[in-house]
Amino acid sequence: MSFPPLDTALPAGVDAREHANLLRQVHEAALNGHPAPASLRPVIEDSWMRMRRFGIDPDSGPPPRVALPDELHRTRTASPIAEVLPLIRRSLVSVADEAEHIMLVTDASGQILWRDGSHRVRTVGDRVGLIEGAYWNEGNTGTNAIGTALVVGRPVQVYSAEHFVRNLHTLTCACAPIHDPRDGRLLGAIDVTGPVSTIHPSTLALVTTVAQLAEAHLQSIHHGHLERLRAVAAPLLARMGGPALVVDEAGWTAAAVHMDPVRRVLLPTQRENGTAWLPALGECTLEPLPGGWLVRPRSEESVTPTTVTLELSRPTSPAVTVAGPSGEWTHRLTPRHAELLLILAVHREGRTAAQLSEDVFGAAGNVVTVRAELSRLRRHLGGILESRPYRFSEEVQVRVGWPSDRADLLPGSLAPGVRALRTAGQERSGVVATGGGIAT
Repeated sequence: MSFPPLDTALPAGVDAREHANLLRQVHEAALNGHPAPASLRPVIEDSWMRMRRFGIDPDSGPPPRVALPDELHRTRTASPIAEVLPLIRRSLVSVADEAEHIMLVTDASGQILWRDGSHRVRTVGDRVGLIEGAYWNEGNTGTNAIGTALVVGRPVQVYSAEHFVRNLHTLTCACAPIHDPRDGRLLGAIDVTGPVSTIHPSTLALVTTVAQLAEAHLQSIHHGHLERLRAVAAPLLARMGGPALVVDEAGWTAAAVHMDPVRRVLLPTQRENGTAWLPALGECTLEPLPGGWLVRPRSEESVTPTTVTLELSRPTSPAVTVAGPSGEWTHRLTPRHAELLLILAVHREGRTAAQLSEDVFGAAGNVVTVRAELSRLRRHLGGILESRPYRFSEEVQVRVGWPSDRADLLPGSLAPGVRALRTAGQERSGVVATGGGIAT
């Protein structure tokens, strides 16, 4: 398996102090409208453009918003990362302490949930607001490793004057997002922050590796839960004469009989005993089980949903909501699936695999990858997506929830089709047409 190269802040062979001085010159030139002596990395340049739109003051950035203790406690308790926090601490705290760094763990909104590490650097963190409960997303604190990594969805290192706000120029930070290994949903991030003199390219590799270990451990926990549910349901399924499957509370399949199992079923947001239309299966009966549900597809013709909403107004958490006569279902999207569904929403007439390859990768040579991703989507959204060409069903109305500023559309995406939509203005907005349009 190959991994993309990490986008470290310090170029190979460059003196750290000299590079920090150069970055300060670039920062001054950019803010004063003068020619810069060097180019910024694209991830930093894009972030600075967002800071200008947000109106962040580089000289007196606002102090980060801090959650109340009760709110922080609730967020910690609800975070899936809490299950892997001991692993993260074992992997990073001793290293951070010895290297005069602090380790920070955040949720998907950038709120710092846990902080450990060097006492001296914790004191520095106190002065700039790197404390538990503080929100370190870009909108609160400007360009920083936590906020920027959460926006682009990949590991980011930010060094010295790459921070948009000047009082952060004394810091170097490396951050890696943690995603739900089941569906790619963003859960939060791991960050290591220290004085600017402690920058090292390997820091980004370290936090990236720990984030991957955390994701692998979350996957193991998920498999263990499904195994327990499978053991509970086995006697029940053995007596079934027709198709049935057992899923957990989130719809992940533990076992199935007399049918091809689907990896996940989208369950209604509000569910109880009775009948519901499920995107991958049609009309089904639902019965509660300890830790999950018994789902039995019905053979008769079922009613399809009426509305599909692609929600892209929150840059870090794209989702699709399916609404029909018997309920509403929401499915969190990976960045790639969000790109594909957005392009299909705009092109209601459909796109071939080659066209989607151009839209997403900028070349027609990734047809196999496109087909594999669409196959996964169709398993989740059966009856909604059609093929030859790939398109939304003509029977559903498709709506797109755009961000308030079109430039914030899937900000981590490099897909040519998405980049074109960012600059397209509002000419596609406001059209509602079943089988042939989109709506905002």
